[in-house]
Amino acid sequence: MSPQEYCQKKAAASGSSFYYSFLFLPKPRREAITALYAFCREVDDVADEVQDLGVAHIKLDWWRGEIANLYQDKPQHPVTQALQGPVKQYHLKQEHLLEIIAGMQMDLEQNRYRDFAELELYCYRVASVVGLLSASIFGYSNPQTLQYAKDLGMAFQLTNITRDVGEDARRGRIYLPLDELQRFGVSEDDVLYGRESAGMRQLLELQANRAQSFYDKALAELPAEDRKPQRTGLIMSAIYRTLLNEIQADNIQVVLNARVSLTPLRKLWLAWLTWVRN
Repeated sequence: MSPQEYCQKKAAASGSSFYYSFLFLPKPRREAITALYAFCREVDDVADEVQDLGVAHIKLDWWRGEIANLYQDKPQHPVTQALQGPVKQYHLKQEHLLEIIAGMQMDLEQNRYRDFAELELYCYRVASVVGLLSASIFGYSNPQTLQYAKDLGMAFQLTNITRDVGEDARRGRIYLPLDELQRFGVSEDDVLYGRESAGMRQLLELQANRAQSFYDKALAELPAEDRKPQRTGLIMSAIYRTLLNEIQADNIQVVLNARVSLTPLRKLWLAWLTWVRN
C-alpha cells in the first residue's frame, strides 16, 4: 500500500463530512489535504483511543519526532511520507503541525475548561491551525484569507462541541465552559448524565450561537478573489452549518443523548451544490 493509499483509507474510514469536500479537488491538492486529514486522525486517535496516559504521551512525543523527521526529509510513517511533497509545494509550517499535536496533548491532560478563553486555545490548536494549513493547500492570493480560515476552523470545532456534548460526556469530558454552566444553573453532573432543563437549553443555544457567529465572521472575511480556490472550505461550511441549523431547529437538547448527523447523500448534494455555486 502506498502512502497516498494509506491516507485515503484512513480518511474514508472516518466517515467525516470533510471527506466529501475533498472529492472535487484536483488530484495534487486532494492528495495533500487527504494526507493532512490522515495526520489529524492519527494523532486524534492517540488522544481518544489509548487508555494508558503514559503510552499516549509517548506516542505523541513520537509524532513530534516524526514531524522533525518530515522537515529533515526522512519521514518514516506513511502519513508523513505522503505529506513530504505537500509540505514543500504548499509551504506548510512545521509549527502548525506541532500545534495540532499540542491540542491532542491538551485532551490527555485536561477534560474541563474554565471559560471560553481557555477553550478557545484548544479550538485554535485542533481546528483553526488545520484551517490555516488547509487554506495553504487550497491556494490563496490575499493574506486576509488566513483570518477567514482561522475563524472557519473555530466555527467547525464549536459545531463539533455542540453536536458531541453527550458523546463527550460519556467519555468524562466536558467542553462547555464551566463559568457558562454556572451562569445557567447547570451542574457538571447535569451534563454527564444528560439531564434536560431550561438552563441546559440556554447553555446549548449559547454554544450553537457562538459557532454561528464564527461562521458569519469567517464568511465575511473571505476575499472575493479567493472564493474559487477556497471552495473546499465553503463546502465544509455548508455541510457543518446545515448540521448546526438542524440541531438548533430541533430540540437542541437531543445532543445530550443522541448524535445528530446528515446522510451521506445529503452531504454529497451540499458539496456539489456549493461547488457549482462558487
